[in-house]
Amino acid sequence: MLARLRRSAAAGIAAALLASVLTGPVPTAPAFGQTTIPPAGPSMTDGRAAPEAATGRAASRGPVATRQMMVVAAHPLAVDAGRAVLEDGGSAADAAITVQLMLGLLEPQSSGIGGGAFVLYHDAAAGRLTTLDARETAPAAAGPDLFLTTDGSPMGFRDAVPGGRSVGVPGVPALLFALHERWGRLPLTRLFQPAIALAEAGVPVSPRLAGLLADPRASASLRKDPRAMAHFMPGGQPPAPGTLLPNPDYADTLRALLTDGVAAFYAGPIGADLVAAAAARADNPGRIAEADLAAYRVVERPPVCVPYHAHDVCGMGPPSSGGLAIGQIMGLLDRHPLDPKQGPLALTNIHLLAEASKLAFADRDRWVADPDHVPVPVAGLINPVYLDTRARTIEPGKALPVPAPAGLPPGAQTLALAADPGRHENGTSHLSIVDAAGNVVSMTTSVEGAFGSGVFVRGFLLNNQLTDFSFRPEIDGRPVINRVEPGKRPRSSMAPTIVYGPDDRPAIVAGSPGGSRIIGYVAQALTAMIDFDLDPQAAAELPHVLNRNGPTEIEAGTGAEALITGLGLLGDQTATAEMTSGLNLIRIRPDGTLQGGSDPRREGIAAGQ
Repeated sequence: MLARLRRSAAAGIAAALLASVLTGPVPTAPAFGQTTIPPAGPSMTDGRAAPEAATGRAASRGPVATRQMMVVAAHPLAVDAGRAVLEDGGSAADAAITVQLMLGLLEPQSSGIGGGAFVLYHDAAAGRLTTLDARETAPAAAGPDLFLTTDGSPMGFRDAVPGGRSVGVPGVPALLFALHERWGRLPLTRLFQPAIALAEAGVPVSPRLAGLLADPRASASLRKDPRAMAHFMPGGQPPAPGTLLPNPDYADTLRALLTDGVAAFYAGPIGADLVAAAAARADNPGRIAEADLAAYRVVERPPVCVPYHAHDVCGMGPPSSGGLAIGQIMGLLDRHPLDPKQGPLALTNIHLLAEASKLAFADRDRWVADPDHVPVPVAGLINPVYLDTRARTIEPGKALPVPAPAGLPPGAQTLALAADPGRHENGTSHLSIVDAAGNVVSMTTSVEGAFGSGVFVRGFLLNNQLTDFSFRPEIDGRPVINRVEPGKRPRSSMAPTIVYGPDDRPAIVAGSPGGSRIIGYVAQALTAMIDFDLDPQAAAELPHVLNRNGPTEIEAGTGAEALITGLGLLGDQTATAEMTSGLNLIRIRPDGTLQGGSDPRREGIAAGQ
């Protein structure tokens, strides 16, 4: 691990894709919606429902196995387009660009060029892991008062989201160009063409997208923007599954990016229209300006890597809390090993996972925010001696009271700042890719809640990521660590992850959407594959049990509900909730075989060669 940390510092494809769009559903799509999960409402610690509502569950299926390359993402058409890029000799970075541009059309409620992302990239030839921060930034005119009402009290979350107030400076366009500049092989015209062709032919509305559009709660922000309504609900009604929605504006936007480069977005007419659209809502205007767009930069951050059972679990550092929280959970479980003989849903194993998660979330809320604005004790939070100390508070037969207190890691300097226990966090998408040369992408990408801010401009939706900041700028007279500040990036729970095996090569590629529950989803999937040797599909299908330093949350309508009584006897509070994860996982076996699995709670697939 230490060595790796030192190193870290087209027409034919479009025609085929067009034909698949026009001839109906992709044959490899899961039978989505065969079983359903009953709605459970908000969890006790969340204060609102999951970032994206549940719309069904695909039938159980086995893992996909390949030998050379693999793409796992949230929609079959996006996966097919990414796989075609790899088959044409493209890199994992090339495929990620194509998949993201496709997802912006196929899964617009989750991600797109109006949002932000985090990327882990393993360069096989260099043996180097790079992490890129393309998180949105707060405008220069946005200060601690951004989400305060005239009487000084915090706005309601649902009041803050629709319109421009919640829009941060998007990072995805800059990220796509940065990926191509560093690791791209194929020309951008080849990578953009599938999305351009799809936008012109018409985007097929998936069952999940149709369900979210038909749900007034899920599409609330969308319904307040006339342009969004005209596109997504022609005639004022939500479309039926299979309806084709042409998006010529998106095709034109991508052509402008091809012609004029990334400057077309950050210093050109696309950006100017974005600023105007964000300011247009008189009751909730945005503060974003063209100068904010011009100032945006993708930032390379040091990866966060923690040893776990002869593996190294590597993730994204702050402003994401995902890498640190998962690192702490895995580090604590390294000191309290799970019992592989009892299975991943055994009470003793779930208890240890929940206890480790309580401690990780206590530290996350207390110490993690944008490191360019506040000092974050990254090294201290994963320091082995500190983890030893934290691990000693875990008792195998007794639950910690909640909320568990944060620790005092080495190097902590933010005692003058107040913790931010807020839970208003992003609903996202995740993609995992391995190319024929062994390069790896783990990318989590987001517009925040379902359909973001609802502001629709030039064929894409703008994010509402600024609502990931604390709405309260001060607590007990102390500034909140994750409060709004000009140019600051809001804390995130996105957790793209690459696990390295004992041979120092990538062994697992993982990530998920799901707001602050992302951390629990990914940690549980990692232990399922490492400790219990589950294949990626079985790991993605496991019922969820997690803890965010409150009640232990159990996925409603699943076999995990059988744990409620046992957890109660250990002194744990419990709550059931719908959990709309979207795990997209790849496991790389020692013989080089690739196994892929995609979450049955969404519409993704794994495919490769």
